[in-house]
Amino acid sequence: MAFFAVMNPIANTPLFLALTSNSNTISRKRIARNSCIVAFLITALFCLAGQKIFLVFGITLPAFKITGGILIMMIGFEALKGQQSKVSVPNLAAAEDSESSDLNVAVSPLGIPLLAGPGTITTAVNFVSDGSPAKTLITVVMFAILCFITYVCFIFSREIKKYLGQVGINVVVRLMGLILAVVGVEMLTTGIKAVFPFLNSTFGS
Repeated sequence: MAFFAVMNPIANTPLFLALTSNSNTISRKRIARNSCIVAFLITALFCLAGQKIFLVFGITLPAFKITGGILIMMIGFEALKGQQSKVSVPNLAAAEDSESSDLNVAVSPLGIPLLAGPGTITTAVNFVSDGSPAKTLITVVMFAILCFITYVCFIFSREIKKYLGQVGINVVVRLMGLILAVVGVEMLTTGIKAVFPFLNSTFGS
């Protein structure tokens, strides 16, 4: 649900339609497939190499949780207000410049940063932060499933937009924003408790 909230494939269908408005059905399917593949590869890389990346840059896990929590909260609060987050969604003017080829559109802005943006990567790394192979495997598999769901949503983007309408899409955006805000608060409090262990006894674990 955290991945679904941060990627929000239903709410992203209008942007996908805007980016592929001049493409035929075959091209749209190719763009949808390639964007999901790019997002999966990027996120899986951070899941598998997250700990090493921390070591290279000297990042501590509590610091990452605090920063990541604030970032996720920002995206969630903007979604609650019915706004597309500037942190995770590129502007359409920049996106239109990338429409010269299907591959360019699939890689950027769809694959990065729309699907595999800072929020998605932060959420993924948080799930595998304890280095457990089981959690890493579960996270990668769950994200793969969500990428498939996103692909299906993109393929049927016109039908989804027609069925839900703008009001329905706005409701989904706000609901996912609430979930994201809660996830962000949980990450933030976990990081703060790791930095200040005495808070565990004060406020409970």
